[in-house]
Amino acid sequence: MHEVSVAQGLLDIVIENCKKGGYKGVESIKIKVGRASGVVPDSLLFAFDAMKHGTVAENASLTIDEVPVSGFCESCKSYFTVEEAYILSCPLCGDRIFRVETGRELNIYEMDVF
Repeated sequence: MHEVSVAQGLLDIVIENCKKGGYKGVESIKIKVGRASGVVPDSLLFAFDAMKHGTVAENASLTIDEVPVSGFCESCKSYFTVEEAYILSCPLCGDRIFRVETGRELNIYEMDVF
């Protein structure tokens, strides 16, 4: 379960930013996790909740916004969004010449501190 190392990395970033900014604690953290990132949101929440005790994020809530996989097909010149985590061909025309534009994210985008 690599979500434990992701949760540890998340906590490291939160702790470092609190120290730099002179904050005492964190109320909430919001992150974006792409469906193709390989991170299982429920497992990440579990790991984060287990690891936050004794840190500045001890009372923090973690909100995870899932980002679907989307891309652009070079063959049919169309943008697409799919619910699947991984795609092997354009869902519109079936060609394999496309670029993935979203779905690989793993970003903190908001932190409420005090």
